[in-house]
Amino acid sequence: MELASAQAIKEILYPDGFHFSKSMGQNFLINPSVPERIAATLPSGYGVVEIGPGLGALTDRLSQKAEKLMAVELDDRLFPHLESYFADRRVTIVKGDVLKVDLPALASEHLPGLRLVAYANLPYYITTPAIEVLMESGLFETITLMVQKEVAKRITTTPGSTDYSYHTVYWQYMAEPKILFNVSPGSFLPPPKVDSAVVSFTMRKEPPVPVKDKKAFFKVVRLAFDNRRKTMSNALSSLPGGKEALAASCVDPRRRGDTLSIPEFAAIANLLP
Repeated sequence: MELASAQAIKEILYPDGFHFSKSMGQNFLINPSVPERIAATLPSGYGVVEIGPGLGALTDRLSQKAEKLMAVELDDRLFPHLESYFADRRVTIVKGDVLKVDLPALASEHLPGLRLVAYANLPYYITTPAIEVLMESGLFETITLMVQKEVAKRITTTPGSTDYSYHTVYWQYMAEPKILFNVSPGSFLPPPKVDSAVVSFTMRKEPPVPVKDKKAFFKVVRLAFDNRRKTMSNALSSLPGGKEALAASCVDPRRRGDTLSIPEFAAIANLLP
């Protein structure tokens, strides 16, 4: 049976009284071309961590190419179907919340010795913290996610854009992001109220520019965007040594933080005492 279909949802889940959970942000894929296009990005020989498999539409495609796959699912109502459907494949279903589980420990247990990539159709309300968890785990060479189209714009935008934010800098510091394709609401059941996009992050082995202290770098970035209407001179006024570092850098103190590039933020942060 084609899992990326309304018919599969009707036949597999509805007889058990299943209803979509708004609190879990559940929107299942019913357009088979979407998981096909996503799975086409999976290189051979890799282990896969999938977050939020749902009915398993993407899991089905990924598991045909992956060396092994571990899917982390929060909704235990889906476990009987997932465990039964993927019983004869190299797939492990783990119950858990991506924001709380120990991903490195789980990967070590279920995907030992493999180069890893991550895939997810995330509930949109946890997109930002979930991306951070996946990135900070240090496990993955690439991370491929379904996100709101507006979030995809923020991920890939440039300085000076209204979409440019603290998280833009964080995502681009940690990885090289790319929008792969857009997905319409009609590709899901129930259809979300927003357009979606598939974004791929190629994780960086080194930052895009040398940074003396990562925490200090992101403190400068945070202050700049928390005070994005202010000049950098005013935004850094509360940071010890901030004004002096700004003055010694190549950055005009009259500029606003949302116009600065990653190298310019680094230039300031690297001059802090």
